[in-house]
Amino acid sequence: MTGLPPSWTLCQIGDVLQSVEKTEKHEPDRVISYVDISSIDNRTNRIVAPKRMNLADAPSRARQKIRAGDVLFATVRPYLRNIAAVEQSLDGEIASTGFAVIRGAEGVEPKYLFYKSISHDFVSALTGEQYGVSYPAVKEDQVKEQPLELPPTGEQRRIVERIDALFDVIDRGVESLRDAKRAVGLYRDSLLKSAFEGRLTAEWRANNPDELDCADVLLERIRARRQHFYEATLRDWKRSLGKWRERGGAGKRPTKPKPPKQHSPDRVGPQSVLPDLPHGWAWSNLGDLSAGPQYGTATKSSSHGEVPVVRMGNVQNGRIDWSDLVYTSDQDEIARYALRPGDVLFNRTNSPELVGKTAIYRGERPALFAGYLVRVNQIDQIASGPYVAHFLNSPLAREHGKSVKTDGVNQSNINGTKLQEYPFPCCSLTEQAEVVHILDNRFEAAEVVEREVDANMARAEALRQAVLKQAFSGELVPQDPADEPAQALLVRIRASRDRTAASP
Repeated sequence: MTGLPPSWTLCQIGDVLQSVEKTEKHEPDRVISYVDISSIDNRTNRIVAPKRMNLADAPSRARQKIRAGDVLFATVRPYLRNIAAVEQSLDGEIASTGFAVIRGAEGVEPKYLFYKSISHDFVSALTGEQYGVSYPAVKEDQVKEQPLELPPTGEQRRIVERIDALFDVIDRGVESLRDAKRAVGLYRDSLLKSAFEGRLTAEWRANNPDELDCADVLLERIRARRQHFYEATLRDWKRSLGKWRERGGAGKRPTKPKPPKQHSPDRVGPQSVLPDLPHGWAWSNLGDLSAGPQYGTATKSSSHGEVPVVRMGNVQNGRIDWSDLVYTSDQDEIARYALRPGDVLFNRTNSPELVGKTAIYRGERPALFAGYLVRVNQIDQIASGPYVAHFLNSPLAREHGKSVKTDGVNQSNINGTKLQEYPFPCCSLTEQAEVVHILDNRFEAAEVVEREVDANMARAEALRQAVLKQAFSGELVPQDPADEPAQALLVRIRASRDRTAASP
């Protein structure tokens, strides 16, 4: 880089680092705090979750002795920015060899190196050098070879103080933005709670008394419509079976539909935990308005193919996110798992906080759904897809999901049987449409706010990077002619390293 102040010098970051000691497991009873990549919060660039364990039980990668002020730069997938400075509380602890440990020599401010390591230029340069496909990484030597704009020691401290002050202002603004985003989330939950307790459409019911029936009549109508749907499906099956026999049994035999289970009030769940519903509503089960759940395809997908496969990561905020897709060209799978407009997809397996998230497919493009998703198969003559999807994302449904999920290692599961047993607030199709109309309108307004918050968060990060760019070009603070030039500091560091290398 040209144009640096005269008192600065350009070098490689490895030119100003100290060596890092390795540990041997000769202290089997020593209890350590072990820092691996999962210990890093890459949003705040802090170590938040070190693991306490006996040194003897630590993995083979637990080898690097770290000190307060060290910068840990994860060499695996550098674009994820798993970077953090070691705080005083972790001085003397152990880190994974998955980090390049950046430890400045005497005269090099540790936090100056930290700010350099989180700068966009530093991270993007290493991202461009990563090797490997399924496990992209860089080598420690590649980290050390990155250019470093080195100012005098005194100016390093002034730069760090100025960055700290500016970042503190930005951080306060970002925290306000996060508060606003949390408020939008609470607003959504409040709307959903009101919607499925019947409070959101109270005015509509007052203006449309002729649309309302008592609970028993409503449930009887649901049973009749479900039976009618089954009989129509049975007739379709018989026609398909006849055609299959005409073909001499070629292909897969059509599957006979199962008769609907009779509604039983005691399957709805303990009434003490369900809110009272207004006139015209009744509690039922999700299974009473469904033709039965269907799990998605388990066939392996690839990065190329004819039709995209929607996976659990594509289910976001009640909608399908069409980025990061995989594909299939298997015609049997396409025929069996093709999505239909209005299909509701329920995420049956995920981390405990995400299991049960739901989205509706609106026919945006031809697609299949993967095995960790369940198609609810709601009967449209009883419940609309948008109404079902909104309900399954509501606080009441999420709380019920927490009570019935099965927990495994790092993930939870809600199978199709448990999904069918979800308590479900029924109302007329006309009122369901009104509920969906109100929710969609208010959610659209909330999304406008959320998009503006996200845009300001992105601006805050851009401002942070602009500060760092100024800092490493010598434009953030004025130079002091009394400072020792950085070239003299670099000569002293090299001499010290040479003496250390020469000593026995």
